[in-house]
Amino acid sequence: MSPSHRSTGYDDAQTAEPVVLSLKPAKLKTSGLALAALGVIYGDIGTSPLYTIKECFSGHHGVAAVPDNITGIMSMVFWSLIIVVSVKYVIFFLRADNKGEGGTFSLLATLRSKLKNNRRTWAYLTVLAATGASLLYGDGVITPAISVLSAIEGLNLATDAAAQYVVPITCLILIILFFIQKHGTAVIGNLFGPVMLIWFATIGVLGFKSILLQPGILAAINPVCAIHFFAVNHFHGIVALASVVLCITGGEALYADMGHFGRFPIRLSWYCVVLPGLLLNYFGQCALLLQNPEIANGYPFYALAPQALLYPMVGLATISTIIASQAMISGVYSLTQQAIQLGFSPRMRIIHTSEHARGQIYIPTVNWALMIACLTLVLVFRESSKLASAYGIAVTATMAITSFMYFKVTRIKWNWPLWKSASLLILFLSFDCSFLGANLLKVVDGGWITISIAAIIATSMITWRDGRALLAKHYSSMRMPADIFLKDIEVLGLPRISGTAVFMSITPEGIPHTLLHLLKHNEALHERVLLLSIVSEETPTVEENDRVTIEDLGHGFHRVKGHYGFMEVPNMIKILDLLSKKGITIDIYSTSFFLGRETLLATGTNPIAQWRKFLFIYMSRNAWNATSFFGLPPERVIELGIQVQL
Repeated sequence: MSPSHRSTGYDDAQTAEPVVLSLKPAKLKTSGLALAALGVIYGDIGTSPLYTIKECFSGHHGVAAVPDNITGIMSMVFWSLIIVVSVKYVIFFLRADNKGEGGTFSLLATLRSKLKNNRRTWAYLTVLAATGASLLYGDGVITPAISVLSAIEGLNLATDAAAQYVVPITCLILIILFFIQKHGTAVIGNLFGPVMLIWFATIGVLGFKSILLQPGILAAINPVCAIHFFAVNHFHGIVALASVVLCITGGEALYADMGHFGRFPIRLSWYCVVLPGLLLNYFGQCALLLQNPEIANGYPFYALAPQALLYPMVGLATISTIIASQAMISGVYSLTQQAIQLGFSPRMRIIHTSEHARGQIYIPTVNWALMIACLTLVLVFRESSKLASAYGIAVTATMAITSFMYFKVTRIKWNWPLWKSASLLILFLSFDCSFLGANLLKVVDGGWITISIAAIIATSMITWRDGRALLAKHYSSMRMPADIFLKDIEVLGLPRISGTAVFMSITPEGIPHTLLHLLKHNEALHERVLLLSIVSEETPTVEENDRVTIEDLGHGFHRVKGHYGFMEVPNMIKILDLLSKKGITIDIYSTSFFLGRETLLATGTNPIAQWRKFLFIYMSRNAWNATSFFGLPPERVIELGIQVQL
């Protein structure tokens, strides 16, 4: 299948903004977006202080809480936040946008037009993108579980009797969180930014107070402390990186959600609020450990708070982790929508929960699968420390993949010289691969869960893409050239019946087999025939003026192309409205939509493993029907069946 068009399952089944003259409104808009970004983008990385330092010293691979180790760990945390997040993502990666959108699939889409004649490079980049997306799904499963669980565990400091209620309370919060997804996040979303602002201010103040009591911890700013840590701890020092990496989880979300807020608001909120709050808290926790090393066996984060504020801190932490979870869940929805549009996933039911914000969607299938997976993790691991063993692999592997994709963008799209692109790649991968290598040591302890989730999803994505390519090839061989067909129509003088027929086709080429199939049985045509194809563009969105293009083929035939970005869902009613504005008035009650529905058989000779054929057939049978997905009026749809041997 040509990378220019995605397989959608049609015939094979399946006003400008006014110029702002005053600077004040622009500033207000920017500050508002920066505040909103706190709640949507920084929830994950913002709640990392709950468990990062704890895991470095008391986790499965924790190091002894001695002064040199404490300053060494703090030095690694500091430089990870500076190099990986502040430099890599905030400065460089935010420049690699696709019409304002970021993320792995966005990078892939922006490279598509540049690689039309290089199928080999395009093939391995699609596999990389699918793998990166699959790893983010694994992250989406673990983040809600570990975040909420680590917040509720703060109750253990107040009373030993709370231990038996931690898991049930966590499960209850997660169940409520997933059950309210269908109502959308428009209302609660307005509270996300202010709550996270309070969160970062609170953890920053608590950390600052601790630093004043032990200012010696500021020596950790010197990278020599990190070097000394490795020199003393040797291999164990490398293992400790698997816990240090928890401080930068959420960096990928910062880049992926760029389209919602813009480059400058994200940078503003990071440098003015998030980074200061995180650094003050991390330095504060380590300063506290210098004073009292025994705290390393408990909860250093909650130990920063006075006893009287423990319950309020648990409450604030719980709300913040819910916000972090919500942001990740919404991110998984958006990722799934992009996968569907780019041909990596079967159709699923997508519900728009807001009439004004296109990014607010709800996908029931994904929601319930995430809920079951999150609850299973909580019930199996029961402690955030154990669950942390499964965390990190997905994050670090995704960061490495994104670094390589960024390298390709600088070389192919921006035409940077090799030395310039390679220098950045080496810098970024030196951190990414170090973290990834350390996290691979956690595979036996629970990391296998993330790898398994990612492997299953990646295999499914690639199988769906390859299966659709086989179907496209099959139907391409059956498709008759349009000029030959129209000449035959003129010669045969077939009778025409009143009304309009819309035949949906994968690609805007030739005559779709559904039309040939119908003509073979009816030997008659509608007086007006539309050959409709949905073309997936390499941009996230398409302007309404460019949404529909029409080509008059003669004899009552028109070829119609509906252009949609990879973050949009096609809607047939809107397409018909746009056609009316362009001179083709259509009465929906006298229009018939013809779709193909194939019965797939795994008995063909195509070069694909038998088990992948069965997997593709299963996915195809369970894909959401095209009638509902494209918003077609069910009573006007006619499906034509055909058997296809894969």
